[in-house]
Amino acid sequence: MPKPARAWQRMLSGRRLDLLDPTPVDIEIEDIAHGLAFVARWNGQTRGDFAYSVAEHSLLVEEIFFRLGPDNSPKWRLAALLHDAPEYVIGDMISPVKAAVGPGYGALDDRVSAAIHLRFGLPATLPAQIKRQIKAADRISAWMEATRIAGFSEAEADRFFGRPDEALIGDLDIILRPPVETRAAYTARHAQLLGLIG
Repeated sequence: MPKPARAWQRMLSGRRLDLLDPTPVDIEIEDIAHGLAFVARWNGQTRGDFAYSVAEHSLLVEEIFFRLGPDNSPKWRLAALLHDAPEYVIGDMISPVKAAVGPGYGALDDRVSAAIHLRFGLPATLPAQIKRQIKAADRISAWMEATRIAGFSEAEADRFFGRPDEALIGDLDIILRPPVETRAAYTARHAQLLGLIG
């Protein structure tokens, strides 16, 4: 009988996360922040001296989510910050690759996401309204990234992501900085939101 393939990832914290059956006890924010700070959005095809990381993107999405719904509780802001957290172990794939891979990627993402949510006091599955609001913030962030650092024209970005309200995003910046700084910012924001939740 063949030996089963290894399905776990060893983290720098020493945790071993089973990707097929992830549990909340094997998830640490430091591992998430570290991994996301080194995962490049847009497959690294962005302008600048540093890759635009998933951690930086997540910080931007959380801010946009707040601007879209200032009455949303800190709990749902935390969910927005963690919206791409599974990518610390499964990586970031651009949408065309996800479509080519098929439903297996989405199922894996859902399993890891549920464990992350439970680890930080969120429901395993977010309410549909919150998911929609996070997705809207994600699309606005994608439009900003596409036009400011990924080489898309505004017309092209409008087609793929929809044009956001300029008043909403006018003073927001795309930040490019070393991974160590992004990792610290992500971890600090996570701690702030947990503190607000109480």
